[in-house]
Amino acid sequence: MSTNAPDQTGETTGNRLPTAAVEDYTKAIYSLTGWGSETASTNDLAGKLGVKAGSVSAMIKKLDEAGLVERVPYHGVRLTAEGTRVAMTVLRRHRLLELFLAEVLDVPWDRVHDEAEILEHALSEDLTDLISTKLGDPAFDPHGDPIPDRDLEIDETETAALAELAPGDTARFARVSDANPEMLAYLSECGIAVGDKLELTERQPFDGPITVRIGGTRHVLGLTLAQAMRVDHTG
Repeated sequence: MSTNAPDQTGETTGNRLPTAAVEDYTKAIYSLTGWGSETASTNDLAGKLGVKAGSVSAMIKKLDEAGLVERVPYHGVRLTAEGTRVAMTVLRRHRLLELFLAEVLDVPWDRVHDEAEILEHALSEDLTDLISTKLGDPAFDPHGDPIPDRDLEIDETETAALAELAPGDTARFARVSDANPEMLAYLSECGIAVGDKLELTERQPFDGPITVRIGGTRHVLGLTLAQAMRVDHTG
């Protein structure tokens, strides 16, 4: 991989590398469209990245000129094949870094996201692959998010929100957003981890809390947390 400095537009042609901002935007667009939505709006991206809508519009113009996004009038943008490649590249680095920090350096899972956000833009392709080999070419990061493989293919297995289960349903805790460190810290305090098998035993009406049994322990979880926790029925 070349180490030539990118130009101000973040173009990826030739030997140029995308800027950190371009990588952040492609990753954010993928995050917003990877759950079924076809496009990401300017306001959604502004909220996701914590920037002003005007800044988003200016960057979208650059991404469009670089061939990384396609604009859909009155709806927003979606990634092109090249934009998806950039997003998958940075997602692979980010999620491998999260797992490396958690498993090798024992960094708590509520801290690895912020650390990986800083390091992900500086990691070379060779070092990324070395980390992957060291970890046994893992398929998932500490939060259950799939890691793109060496060919940048990703397995986005369908999951459901824990809040959608009915009393008596059983499932496996498969995935949780890493955007809220306090939520992750709370799950750790409760001893709840990705991979745990659970049973929803009770739910209160009018958006009240739910009760789940994990092993021999019952946990009462608020609706916001239950909506953030993703489950599957493979277990």
